[in-house]
Amino acid sequence: MSGTIRELCTAPTGETAVLQGNIAFAVGCVRGGIHAADGYPGTPSTEVIDRGLSQVQDLIMVGWSVNEAVAAAVGHGHTMAGRDCVVTMKIPGLYQAADAFTTGALYAMPRGALVYYVASDFVPSATQHIIDPRYLFKSCFVPVFEPRNHQEMHEAAAIAVEIGRKYNTQVVVMTSGILCHSEGLVRMMLPQSRGPVDGTAGFREFNALPDIVRANYNQVVKERVPALTEMVEKSNLNRWERGSGKRGVVTYGICDMYVREIKGSLAPDLDVLSLAFTNPLPLQLITRFCESIDGPVIVIEDGYRFVQEGMQQAGLAVQGKAADAPLTEWTPALVAERLGFTVSHCVSKAQAVPRPPAICPGCPYRLFAEEVAAMRNKGLIDVVFGDIGCYALLFYLNAVDTALCMGAGEAMRQGFVLSRPEEVSRCLALVGDSTECHTGMDATRNAVLRNIAGVKVIMDNSWTAMTGGQPSPTSPHNLAGEKIRFDLPGSIEAHGAKTHVIAAYDRKTVSSGLQTAFADAKDGTFSTIIISEGQCLRQSDASPQRVRVDPEECHKCGLCLICPGIEQGADGVPVVNQLCSGCGGHTPACIQMCPFGVLEVVDLKELDRAAAPEYPEPPPGDTLPSVARESLPHRLSLAIRGVGGQGNLFFGRVLTQLAFLAGYGDTNIVKGETHGMAQMGGPVISTFACGDVTSPVLMPGGADVLIALEQSEVLRPGFIDMLKHDGTVLLAITKILPLRLPAEQYPDDVQVEDLLGS
Repeated sequence: MSGTIRELCTAPTGETAVLQGNIAFAVGCVRGGIHAADGYPGTPSTEVIDRGLSQVQDLIMVGWSVNEAVAAAVGHGHTMAGRDCVVTMKIPGLYQAADAFTTGALYAMPRGALVYYVASDFVPSATQHIIDPRYLFKSCFVPVFEPRNHQEMHEAAAIAVEIGRKYNTQVVVMTSGILCHSEGLVRMMLPQSRGPVDGTAGFREFNALPDIVRANYNQVVKERVPALTEMVEKSNLNRWERGSGKRGVVTYGICDMYVREIKGSLAPDLDVLSLAFTNPLPLQLITRFCESIDGPVIVIEDGYRFVQEGMQQAGLAVQGKAADAPLTEWTPALVAERLGFTVSHCVSKAQAVPRPPAICPGCPYRLFAEEVAAMRNKGLIDVVFGDIGCYALLFYLNAVDTALCMGAGEAMRQGFVLSRPEEVSRCLALVGDSTECHTGMDATRNAVLRNIAGVKVIMDNSWTAMTGGQPSPTSPHNLAGEKIRFDLPGSIEAHGAKTHVIAAYDRKTVSSGLQTAFADAKDGTFSTIIISEGQCLRQSDASPQRVRVDPEECHKCGLCLICPGIEQGADGVPVVNQLCSGCGGHTPACIQMCPFGVLEVVDLKELDRAAAPEYPEPPPGDTLPSVARESLPHRLSLAIRGVGGQGNLFFGRVLTQLAFLAGYGDTNIVKGETHGMAQMGGPVISTFACGDVTSPVLMPGGADVLIALEQSEVLRPGFIDMLKHDGTVLLAITKILPLRLPAEQYPDDVQVEDLLGS
């Protein structure tokens, strides 16, 4: 089925659907009887609330909090009221919530279950954290369940709640970002229902006074940990797949998929112990497994070496990663090579087109970035202390230098100028509105508290834009649709900072505002510049506004070519392309960059081109040919590469529905996709497989078909490796030249044909 979230939550037990891991978990929260969910947006965990639970707010109490620490405390409040609550975050969010997490780990009283849904990203693709949090979980005596496939993602919340209630503990569901964002076949679980926990002994035990903490610690170590250890040793969620006894693998989480893929195709005699829990470790079970193997036992795990070290500390002979090995995320190919199989790799004869992440065409941050870059070129700014958000991508426009963690940019600036007072008017801190409300406001208060002069810029686009446009305190409304009354400029001004509110699409005012603030900094004043009136374009109505230039008047200087939405025509005269957003109806940035004033605003209808590409009418829905299931291949796999918003993800979704119609829902359907930073114009890959398949990540030589929706993307490293020897390549003639890349650096047709011909 391919229904809405509501339809999935209420579908008959056993009905199947191909679901993204995050959506499988979200639907499982409702079907598992969870009462509430809270969190803060963070790729790759965002969709649980954003695309999932937000759609069924009458079935579960759900909301976004201003940061993960607040969300964790909200979750604790739900559980003290007897309700079960899931709190969602990615690994950096866990560390943001670490005080609440570590203190709450020692609560030992009956209450509702508190489940932390923690999404990892050990590449990393969308986060700065590669640090393995399992060591923190162990030190907190918190049970950790790690789903191994999309079905377990669906059932994870209910599993965790049962553990939380039975053992009076918070529980972690830790999942791989690949599992969060890939799709797989899920059978709807039996709906469950739980009433609230019937009252606790009292609220005074939920305290962090030393004598209470000491008593709780003793109880946790002496009673909870032994009980949890017995539970994981006996759990039927652990899987022991016996082989020849000559070689064994211990694995867990997403790596289970990769190991089973290799076992099915290359190593049928492999013994595999797949763990459901990584804390506590079922060491008695692991020991029995190791004793049953005559040859080597190898640990395959993402992150650092948590299970490997646990086994070694128990005196077990095991092979894994060296202490200095940089590998943090496995793939089927890497697993195969680790098990001694040869995996062929071809070397591309042509260089792939560089496509660094980029802000959206017409983004309200662009004019500010141009001004900062210009001031840097003039030697007026030495360093820009950045933060976490879309504006981090201004790094590629020479307008941001550093990034540490949420809200840290301004505090870094303060430390820098305390040590180098002469830099107070030659540096600035940059933060977004949602990050300022997350933790950045602490540093604003610190600057006022300590009378540290300088300049802080808050880019206010009204939403948590980098993770898809979730509401923040500066948005028009919250997740429940209620009007937000928070006043960001008023709050900053009330702190005691000199505050300027500047329109994002007014280049002259942005420039003069920066100059004034730097002059004030030199005189000992702390100023905040709130660059407002520039709502995220993805949350705005489409504007029909475009620009046009008279070819006779254009000087062809190229100064207006600052955005992917405008490009140099064949005659050197700039023209807008299909990426142009009209700057959301504001005065276009490219017009303001023109020193000769020859660009003018026009309506899209005045341009001699269609508003959108014209496509043929799709065939009627009843024209699909009837194909006998037995005539279809037992396994079919494809990989699709494109650029930015070319439709990769939609392409893969169509394939999953076709596979369902063809009958592959009786075996398996998986789809993988990349989700990283805001990558408008960046490379994107999707994978699809159906039939006798396990992993959403393909082996080299495993794809029947490669599809490149943009010509040069066929050259992306590792892409051709995926194709079978007798496979097929479908190559679009579309060419997308990145902003500021010289045309001669784009590979020509001969290079592409040479590669494909070899």
